Formats: sequence, C-alpha cells, structure tokens
Amino acid sequence: MRKLTGILFFLTVVTLMFSCRKDDISTNSADVLSFSTDSVLFDTVFTTFGSTTKRFKIYNNNSSDLIISNIYVEKGSGSQFRINVDGTPGNSHKDVLIRGKDSLFVFLEVTIDPNNILSPFVVNDRVIFETNGNKQGVNLAAWGQNAHYYVANRSAGGIPIVYLDRDTSAGPLDSVWTDDKPYVIYGGYLTLDGNDKLTIDKGVRVHCHNNSGIWVYQGGNIVVNGTQTDPVTFQGTRLEHEWQDVPGQWDRIWINDGSADNVFNYAVIKNAFIGIQAETLPFNPTLPTSSNKLRLNNCDIHNNSAIGVFAKNYIITDTNSVISNSGQYNLLVQGGGEYYFNHTTIANFWADGNRETPSIFLQNYYVDINNNTQVRDIDSTNFYNCIIDGNVDVEFDYDVLSPGSVNFKFNTCILKTTNSTSGSSYQNLIVNPSNSNFVDVVTHDYHLVGGSAAINAGFASGVLLDKDGATRNNPPDLGAYEK
Repeated sequence: MRKLTGILFFLTVVTLMFSCRKDDISTNSADVLSFSTDSVLFDTVFTTFGSTTKRFKIYNNNSSDLIISNIYVEKGSGSQFRINVDGTPGNSHKDVLIRGKDSLFVFLEVTIDPNNILSPFVVNDRVIFETNGNKQGVNLAAWGQNAHYYVANRSAGGIPIVYLDRDTSAGPLDSVWTDDKPYVIYGGYLTLDGNDKLTIDKGVRVHCHNNSGIWVYQGGNIVVNGTQTDPVTFQGTRLEHEWQDVPGQWDRIWINDGSADNVFNYAVIKNAFIGIQAETLPFNPTLPTSSNKLRLNNCDIHNNSAIGVFAKNYIITDTNSVISNSGQYNLLVQGGGEYYFNHTTIANFWADGNRETPSIFLQNYYVDINNNTQVRDIDSTNFYNCIIDGNVDVEFDYDVLSPGSVNFKFNTCILKTTNSTSGSSYQNLIVNPSNSNFVDVVTHDYHLVGGSAAINAGFASGVLLDKDGATRNNPPDLGAYEK
C-alpha cells in the first residue's frame, strides 16, 4: 500500500509539472520574437557551388515560453537557400518550442542556379516566423557568379584531370581565355598535354577548388598576359571576405619539361599549397638542365601554405616580382637548374604559425618517390638588386650533398642572415639593415618605406621600370618597387 501511495504521489507531481509548463506557454500576440540580425548576406558564390554556412539567433526575451507555429523559407521548394533550425534540417518547421529567456540557432547555406548573366547578380529570399498571429522575417541575399567550369572527368596515373576541350576537339589545342567570366577548376588538375597551349588574357580570374590546380605536362604551354592594371589572378574558389587570406585553399600550378617557354606576366598567385612548381619529369640527374624556361615578370606569389616557387632542374628567370609569406619556403630549389632573379622582393613574414625554415633554401639533391636520393649540382642561382627579408634570423641557407656543389651569387642585395657572408658568392651586400624595408607586411604591401636601406642602393641592370610601371632611378632601388 505504501508503494502504491508513492507511485500515485509521483504521477501527481509529474502531472502538475506538465500542467504548469503548459500554462507557461504564452498565446499573447504582444509576445514576439527578436533576432540577432534582420538580414543575412552571402558574399559572392559561384553558381552550382554551395556556400559556407552562416547563422543567426532567434531570441525569446519574454518570461513565458513561446510556440513558433511556422518557420519556413518564403520561396519554398523553389528557394536556393537552405535552413537548419537548431540542428534540424529542412526549409519548413512547425510548432517549434522556444523557452522563455532562451534562444535558438538558424543555420543557412545557399547554392545558386546558373544563368546567362556575365556579371555578379543577386538572389533574395526570407525566413518567415509565425508566432501567436504575428509574422516576422529575416531577409536573405546572396551574390551569384557564373563561370566557365573545368571538372575532373578522368585520371592520369591516378591523378584526377580534365583537359582543356578534348571532349569536343581532337588533337593539340590552342585556347585563349578572355575576361568574360571567371574560370573554375574543380576536382583535379586542368591539364595541358600533347602540345596544348593556353593563353590567358589580362584581367582573367582563375579559381581552383580544394586539391585542384593547373598541370602543364610534357608538351604543354601556358602564357599569362596580365597587365599592371589588370593582372591575372589564380586563387581558391571561396570568394567570401573571411577567406581572402586563408592559405592552402588549392594545390598548385605544376609545370613540367617538354614545352616551350612558359611565361607569367603580372600574375597574382595566392592562397595555394605551392604557388608554382617547375621541374623536369621524370627527374634524371644524368640529363642536361631543361632547355625550356619559366619566365616570371611583375608577379605576386604570396600566402601559400608551403612553398611560393619550387624548382627542380629547371631554368627560371624573374624580374620585378614579389614572392612573400609562405609557410615554409618562398623559394626552394632542389637538384639542378639555372635561376636568375633581378629586382625581386623575397620576403617571408608568415604569421599563421611558427616558421623555422628560411625564405630561400637550395640543395643539390632530391629524394624521389621511391625514397632514393638523386644528386644533381645546382648550376647557378643568381640574385641581383634583390631584397631577402623576413621574420626569422636566417632567410637564406643551403645544403650540399658531397660530392657536389650549390652555385649561387648575391650581387648588390639586402640579405637578412646571421650566417657568414664572406666569399665571392656575396658581393656588395647590405646585411640585416636596422631600418624597416616595407610599408606594411601585414597587408602584403611591399613598397619601400622612407628610410629603407634599399633606396638608391642598386646598380643599373637593364630593368627600366619597376613593378608599378614607374621609371627606375640611376642608381635604382633594390627590390620590385622604386620609392
């Protein structure tokens, strides 16, 4: 009997609790919701691609609980937006309880349908909340951008690739990309092969998705014709503001032997894993240095999570470029080649973690995919009128596997290092100047600041204009920019 009495008492308490809770739900039309924002704006999103996830909060600032009878996206099944209410997906939700003085999250994403519009366009919708006869809403807007899409559709040696237009054209291709819409590479490498040539006009924007890039394979050729006012940009596919300086969003531009000279004029290559990798493939230490060249002129290669420029047994020439802020090396040379840098700013003020590697590192060997060490002397690595700076003590170093050699020369440069700079490889250097060289390394502004030791410290080497197109003095300033 005592046991039965206890059970009856428990049921009575539970019933009273539920009765009280039911009584706490307000039906008063004066009790309304509030929101953390009245509008949610998505930055530019490529059509067919999903966006990043955004969110806002629903607040019940009343002491009583509320039942939100309907939460829905106004355009319903035709909407390009998707919502999730406090962990439950779906564009329509009914009878959602929100406790007094409590809140709920609404998560949002958008995938924009493609159309024929060339310039960015906006899509709109609203999330509607119906409570006690009140209808409230949060506005949604997203900018969409159509693009030319290259999606990996085959494999080469286990690497996902897509050819330029091989599905519609046979034989070698000579393609020109013009600045009408961005070009998006997704799921692998856009591959130039079998004497394919790609010319990229000024102002073109190339966007590579995660683990994607451009592969200039044997026989392929790429020419980038950016200008000072309309550079060609290579970056990731995330266009939202918070992604503009996130490194490692895509893989690399990978250039192999067997093509004519590959040229990059006024190219911006940023936020990759490796900016440009140029190498003979397969690597063979008994073969001569590649007769082909990678020519860089007035380029920006920055904010790459591993390496800015990576070279093996190639010929690279550079004039007036800025190679900056890499997670490991701005310039890494392994096993052979000839390299010439004139008025190049190589500055590594990496701020996304601790960096112990120098901006420039040279080694006369390469460990292949079979873990075999291949040795090849580096024929020459020459730096003229350059600035080599950064936020570690030694910004240039090298490693020689005996018997072998690493040949290099710094002639009239600023060099940050605590290593010895005696010997014929170092000529007319300014080592560890006390004054700052640059306007603002945080915002990637590598123009010279007043008082920099680089001003009027160079020698005339045939480079008449700086990266901005300004006439160089005689004597010129060091680095890519004339003060």
